[in-house]
Amino acid sequence: MTLCSDLGRELAEPLAGTAPVASWWLVVEQPGPWGAKALTQSHLDPAVGAALDAAAGAHGGRVALVRRPRRHPDTRYPAAHRVWLAGTTPGATFLLGGWLPDPSVLLSLDFAALGSGAPAGLPGFRPEAEPLLLVCTNGRRDLCCAVKGRALVAGLRDDVLGRVWETTHLGGHRFAPTAVLLPHGVAYGRLDDKQALLLVESARDGRFLPDGYRGRSTFSRPGQAAEAAVRRQLGDTGLDDLLVPAVTPVGDGAWHTVVAHGDGRSWTVAVRAEEQQPPRPESCGKPPGTPIAYRADVPVPQ
Repeated sequence: MTLCSDLGRELAEPLAGTAPVASWWLVVEQPGPWGAKALTQSHLDPAVGAALDAAAGAHGGRVALVRRPRRHPDTRYPAAHRVWLAGTTPGATFLLGGWLPDPSVLLSLDFAALGSGAPAGLPGFRPEAEPLLLVCTNGRRDLCCAVKGRALVAGLRDDVLGRVWETTHLGGHRFAPTAVLLPHGVAYGRLDDKQALLLVESARDGRFLPDGYRGRSTFSRPGQAAEAAVRRQLGDTGLDDLLVPAVTPVGDGAWHTVVAHGDGRSWTVAVRAEEQQPPRPESCGKPPGTPIAYRADVPVPQ
C-alpha cells in the first residue's frame, strides 16, 4: 500500500493554504483511545465533546484532544485533565494553561469573548510563555498520522519535554507528519524531528520557520496562501510581522488578498484555487480525488 503522504510528497503538492482555520484553540488532555471523530469517540463524555465542538465552531475556534507521548494508559477517568487556551491573532497571541478535574466545566467558558480575541480563561488558568507543539498521531483518522506522527513525537519528546503532545486531527493527512505550534497557530507538514525542534526554538525568539509551512490558522485558506507567499518574498520575518486584513472574492475561485506588514508595507496578492492533477487520495484508503491548491502571486516591488 502506498501511503497518501508519500504520494503527496512525490507529486510536490503545495503546502501553503492547507492549515486548519481557527482564530483560537481549546486543547484538552484526554488519555486512552481515540476514534476517527475523537471529540465524540473517546473517553471524553461525547455530549461534552459535541457541545464544545459546536460552541468553538460558532465562535471561530477549534477543539483538539491531546495525550502525552510514549505509552497511552487507558485511563477512563484521570484525576485531572491538562487544558490550554490559545489565541492566534498576530500581535495579540496568548496561551493560558490549567488543570480541570472535569472537562464539562469548559462549557462555562466565555466563547464570545474568545471569538473576539480576548484571553478568556477560567479560575486557576495562568499565562504560559513556552510554546506548545501538537503533532497529529490519530491512526483512526489516517494511517500516515499514526506511522509518521508517532515517529516524529518519539524523536522529539525528550528535547521538548512537556511541550510536545500527540493530538487528534489537523487535516492534511497527505502532508504527514503534521503539527501546529501554539499560541501562534502556525501549522506545518512533512516535518522531521530536527525541523520540529528548530520550529520550537525559533518560536521562543519570535522567529518564523519557512520549511514545511502550511499557514497560520488565524487566516482563511486564501489568506494563508497569500501570507505564506509574502513571507517567501521577504525572506527572514518574525512570527507576528504579517496580518491579513482583507480577503475579497473576485469570482471563479479567485481572491484579492491584502497582506500587511507591521512596518506599514502592504501587498495585494492575487490568489486562485486550482485542482491538483493527477488525482490522488487525500487520505489513506480513500479513492483518488483532486485536492485544491491555492496559488498566490505577489506583486514585484517597484
